Amino acid sequence: MKAKWSALLVSLVAVAYFGLLGWRGVVLLGTGEVVGVLLGVGVLIVPLVSLWAVVRELQFGRKTEVMARQLGAEGAVLVDAPARRPSGRVDRAAADAVFARYRAETEAAPEDWRTWFRLARAYDVAGDRKRARAAMRHASALHGRDR
Repeated sequence: MKAKWSALLVSLVAVAYFGLLGWRGVVLLGTGEVVGVLLGVGVLIVPLVSLWAVVRELQFGRKTEVMARQLGAEGAVLVDAPARRPSGRVDRAAADAVFARYRAETEAAPEDWRTWFRLARAYDVAGDRKRARAAMRHASALHGRDR
């Protein structure tokens, strides 16, 4: 729940910022000078691209939450938590063992979004955020086909 409120707050701040940038872009367009108009167009493009990125990330989070709820309703374990060091960091050997299990599960059932979801969580636990997001996007695409 805390993550939702944080996302909402960041989104509201971003929308306010985009509004200010948009207003500044309109002011620059109103100068009538070539440089002012070009800068105005550039300043208007930045908020549009940024707004698109924010909306896309919010949709990604919503899809991930829907899949997690469905797995929870099915009684599935999302990902076994590997052992941690006294510092709180994940023990690499334990994380590799957990990851190997979910990778093998995904290789055995590559068209099942559930296996990709768990693999994404295993990547995340192991600290590989890039692969975690790619696997979660694949899980989301497969989940969309199942519906």
